[in-house]
Amino acid sequence: MENNDNKQQKIVQMFNEIAGTYDTANRVLSMGIDIQWRKTACDETFARYTKPIDLIVDVACGTGDMMGYWAKQAKKAGRTIGKILGVDPSTGMTDVGKQKFPEFEFVISEATEIPLPSECADILSISYGIRNVVRRQEAFSEFARVIKKGGYVVILEFTKDEKKGFFFLIKDFYLNKVLPILGGIISKNKAAYEYLPNSIEGFLTPTMLQKELDVAGFETEFVKSFSMDISTLVIAKKR
Repeated sequence: MENNDNKQQKIVQMFNEIAGTYDTANRVLSMGIDIQWRKTACDETFARYTKPIDLIVDVACGTGDMMGYWAKQAKKAGRTIGKILGVDPSTGMTDVGKQKFPEFEFVISEATEIPLPSECADILSISYGIRNVVRRQEAFSEFARVIKKGGYVVILEFTKDEKKGFFFLIKDFYLNKVLPILGGIISKNKAAYEYLPNSIEGFLTPTMLQKELDVAGFETEFVKSFSMDISTLVIAKKR
């Protein structure tokens, strides 16, 4: 039976392989809607966290998209951020990120072992990445260690449906039939985009996700589902 370390390494390698086409595939497959999801995540967090922001850490940062939106939305909101740091185990993804955002710092690391001191981050975000963390509860505990008391964890993720209705059938058809073909054409790696629907089905419902955050020491303050529940935003405060 495959152990967790091997499983995690395979996922990281998959992202290394698709790094060059990742941004293009993301925009096409989400039809650009994910941009608004990310902006909403930033805006809702800034509305809640009114203290000065020394550090935002974006875990599973990939090519840095969310880091860019933190900076952009902060400017719109008149907020100053001391530093935005990206953390990701994939060198392929962060290499692309460094080219896109030379102003940001990127660190190669797993979500379960973030190379930062305790209680240093005001905000920690993870966008469409927690689903790919094999030791998820360990990661949540690590997030709680890194975030200041009263700081926020911000999660955007494709979650499992709480109930299966008409919209579930539409979403299921798109994720299982359309997305692997389109993703495969763009990335030349169909297997990577077959992994996506499988990983969603094996993931959590929004309610289950909130329970795991509660165990790690967070209190959920905001939950919003987007686009027929295809994506969920959870903002939780460290107790």
